[in-house]
Amino acid sequence: MRESQFVPLGVLEEQILVAVLRTRDEAFGMQVRREIERVTERDLAIGAVYATLDRLEAKGLLASRRTITDGASRRVFAVSAKGARALGETRTMRERLWRGVDVQRLQLLARA
Repeated sequence: MRESQFVPLGVLEEQILVAVLRTRDEAFGMQVRREIERVTERDLAIGAVYATLDRLEAKGLLASRRTITDGASRRVFAVSAKGARALGETRTMRERLWRGVDVQRLQLLARA
């Protein structure tokens, strides 16, 4: 096994980083939540979103800054270079993992 600086991402961490990227710039926590709920068609607790945003920032995968919107102070998040690398590595790893999986067999198993 080769040595790597790979930063393993949990599923929600990956979803949040992708959701921030999908905003094309910076994202508020509620924007991230709405994007994930829209794409996954599942409810997501806002507390889980903010806890994960904080964890990703602590890992250096996201950066945040405070901004004033409609008189309220809010944090906006952006994916860092380290976060972009972690996402790219995660995507590559998942693609390698799925190579060789017989999708037809998977569909048959799902019907059983």
